[in-house]
Amino acid sequence: MKSDLDKFFAALSDPTRRAVIEKLVSGRASVSALHKGHDMALPTFLRHIQILQEAGLIRSAKKGRIRTCQLNPHPLFEAQGWLAWQRTIWDQREGQEN
Repeated sequence: MKSDLDKFFAALSDPTRRAVIEKLVSGRASVSALHKGHDMALPTFLRHIQILQEAGLIRSAKKGRIRTCQLNPHPLFEAQGWLAWQRTIWDQREGQEN
């Protein structure tokens, strides 16, 4: 089973999913609005949305026929903490080598 951090980095490894995150930084958007500009079938795009949801990066809600997505920043904060921890270790190791 993948850890939350593994899901985070796997989700962001794809440029389509990173583009979705970049659009959602500005605020909520419908799936159809997010899909615009992507040259792929809607079912393929929906798989990208599902992967982002499974990683906890976005939340979605359906009202009538419209599904709206929004960014969930919590996994970003967790990854930022992990990266900061790694940076501390690297900086300490570099200081010992000099």
